[in-house]
Amino acid sequence: MTDQSDQLLPTTRRALLHHIAVAQSEGRTPSLVAGVVRDGRPVWSGARSMVDGHAPDLNVQYRIGSLTKTFVAVLVLRLRDEGLVDLADPLGRHLPGTPADDVTVAQLLAHSGGLAAETPGPWWERTDGALRPDLGDLLDAEHPLKHPAGRRHHYSNPGYALLGALVEQLRGEPWGEVLRREVLAPLGMDRTTLLPEHPHAGGFAVHPWADVMLPEPLTDTGRMGPAGQLWSTGADLARWAAFLAAGDDRVLSAGTIAEMSRPAVGPDNADWTSGYGLGLQLRRDEGRLLYGHSGSMPGFTAGLWVSAEDGLAAFALSNATNGLSTATLAAQLIGITAAHEPRLPAPWRPLAAVDQELLALTGPWFWGAAPNVLRLRADGVLELAPQAGGHRGSRFRPEPDGTWLGLDNYHAGETLRVVRHPDGAVSHLDVGSFVYTREPYGPAGTVPGAVPGGVDPEGWRAY
Repeated sequence: MTDQSDQLLPTTRRALLHHIAVAQSEGRTPSLVAGVVRDGRPVWSGARSMVDGHAPDLNVQYRIGSLTKTFVAVLVLRLRDEGLVDLADPLGRHLPGTPADDVTVAQLLAHSGGLAAETPGPWWERTDGALRPDLGDLLDAEHPLKHPAGRRHHYSNPGYALLGALVEQLRGEPWGEVLRREVLAPLGMDRTTLLPEHPHAGGFAVHPWADVMLPEPLTDTGRMGPAGQLWSTGADLARWAAFLAAGDDRVLSAGTIAEMSRPAVGPDNADWTSGYGLGLQLRRDEGRLLYGHSGSMPGFTAGLWVSAEDGLAAFALSNATNGLSTATLAAQLIGITAAHEPRLPAPWRPLAAVDQELLALTGPWFWGAAPNVLRLRADGVLELAPQAGGHRGSRFRPEPDGTWLGLDNYHAGETLRVVRHPDGAVSHLDVGSFVYTREPYGPAGTVPGAVPGGVDPEGWRAY
């Protein structure tokens, strides 16, 4: 058992340790290691083992299964951010000749291309990759699609194998080498590898009706590697969690990470509890939205989640094929930490400097007769929101041309312009053709014709 942090309260650490102890015992897993990251820093780790007096530390490798997909997605988004690929590109534009030529890069990332969930032939997770030497072996060439492309989420392991091949095609070297150089090395993740390196856990299946175990094979899955090949440690996953929480400009910006963590395909029902972004799973858990990924390969399970609102992330690793849901455990660790030590809001501080022209724009603005309020935030960001609240409130970032770009909610991606009279005085605000005036449907002081449809010349009156 390890408990290396004094940064959480003793009651919190005890609650976390108790929770993983129960999970290891009731889940009947040979060993378990878990940890919590707060505001980008590891603050707690714990482990349990079937061996008395011994438990894995944060340097022991476990296979992380489909958590590998988050790494592959980062490599693809790096290509997009460099302008080497567009997410709307069909795969065949860059990697022609596969059964998925017409599926777009975005659809592959989001598992919405309609591709088969698994490869034809023997179960790829327990067989050598040499059985599938070519990309054409990853899908049934005659029937690669199970659903129309772009219509629904349908998880596809071969789809991520194709994304790994896309990385190799555009970088000109194996995807694992690209990952090591572009992602792992900058983040200091030197214990994340394609094949196990000592010390590492062995993988086991635990009999469902008896307390006996069976060793699982440690396979090299070859071309299917981008779907679930990686091995990692608790220490490295803490670094990965911190990266997924805030980004790192050496690897991928915070803005692109935010893009990855938004739903890419609509949910199947109104009460959705899980979804998928661009390489990241989404999960609703006890009222909070988490993003990250689960993972499993024969002998191993893994889970890692980030709660942006709480400033928390957690991971869990085990070396049993079944019995313990490490994904659920990681989510519960976030919930326990947040309940014991809720996030403290940042202290209010006044702006260090203020642009008087921006200050003059603040206050009430009316969209027709609906009152809105414009506020000035840090770094020149404007926030325009209905006075009564609602989904149309948005923040706007200043752009070099003097406009503002919508960052979220209804006006995300839209442009806010300050329309002025010839003498420079402010007339009104224009947000994607929405006109905001200082008075309800107020023509006074506005450019003639600024209000679409015009304003009755008699103005407001009683009936």
